[in-house]
Amino acid sequence: MRVLLVEDDASLREGMGELISELAEVHAVGTGEEAVAALQAERFVLVISDLRIAGGELGGRTVVEAARKRQQAVAIVSAATPDEVIQTVQPQVADAILLKPFQIDDIYALVERFIALRQDVERLATQGQRPPAGAWSPQGAHVQLAREDALKAVWVSVTAGGDFNGAFHPTPGGVGIQVVEGVLEVDGVSHAAPGYFFLGAGQTPRMRSPAGCLVVGVGLKGQG
Repeated sequence: MRVLLVEDDASLREGMGELISELAEVHAVGTGEEAVAALQAERFVLVISDLRIAGGELGGRTVVEAARKRQQAVAIVSAATPDEVIQTVQPQVADAILLKPFQIDDIYALVERFIALRQDVERLATQGQRPPAGAWSPQGAHVQLAREDALKAVWVSVTAGGDFNGAFHPTPGGVGIQVVEGVLEVDGVSHAAPGYFFLGAGQTPRMRSPAGCLVVGVGLKGQG
């Protein structure tokens, strides 16, 4: 698992990178332009970006927008108040906010939360028992849903040509999703099994599967 760290302060970037590297591989960059390029090139379990990034035209809001387009989780680091962060990144919504000054444990807790989500989804997709026939309910001609409330999980089975949105929000926060079988297209981005992606709070993108697929999503636990 890899984390993208976007921080223009070299010393802070190095220090945060060393801490995060104890939990995951780190790709650290110093500008918004580098961050956008990285997001277009690969996928990360979490993007951690400073809100105001010096040395370029693109700031934290642009990083959030780029992460959202690629369905990746993003946390904002800032000395501003939570309300100021929310106003700055609108209409996007960050999945977590890390306020400066922060403690070492705060960084660990942030990264561990998103790593744990991906591990939970992968475990359910590969080791969990799939819902029985009676648990599924139709959502149109091509889509069936099965919810596992105890796990905050949603299974979606899509037959060829299925088109849907809004199915994956078992919690007010984001949701981690894994394609178990087939290929799912999310706002034009294709995710083939066993692909993992993340939808933030309020995201209801168009999803379709030309050939059919099976996917499972688990809600993000805790608070950002």
